[in-house]
Amino acid sequence: MHSIQEDMAELRRQLEKGSIQKAYGALLSYMMGLRTHLENVYGDSAISGLYQGYMDMTYFALFPPALKRRDLKVAIVFNYDAFRFEAWLAARNRKVQRQYWELFKDSQWNEYRVVAPTRGIDSIVECDLASDFDLSNPDALTLRIETTTAAFVDDMERFLSQHQPPDPRV
Repeated sequence: MHSIQEDMAELRRQLEKGSIQKAYGALLSYMMGLRTHLENVYGDSAISGLYQGYMDMTYFALFPPALKRRDLKVAIVFNYDAFRFEAWLAARNRKVQRQYWELFKDSQWNEYRVVAPTRGIDSIVECDLASDFDLSNPDALTLRIETTTAAFVDDMERFLSQHQPPDPRV
């Protein structure tokens, strides 16, 4: 295990090369542009601000009305560990998260990854949007993410309309 001092020295060496800053800047710029694009698609009241994160995830949330009524949202996430864009069904709080996780788990639904709630896990259901992507072609990537996100939202809404959802306010 490296000491924090060794990790800081390695970070400094990597930053001196300049590639990390350029790539990180390009990724954040893309996420801001994607957020703006989806804001135009979904409306500004249905989208959150951009959370830059700690190089673990960068995300913003969509609040489609049928999900928002259930205290749910869809997070559009860049997952640094997996190095891919993902859509996450997420909840307002841990209690709501657990209720919906149980609903998905009990239905044995396997169209997407159903994620067990544990410390540090914010998603209930996850969908890969793009793992092999090219930021030099942002329009194609945005179309891919928008199309896959729309299908994911539709699937979540359809699933929830067909199953007795828990009342998150109980």
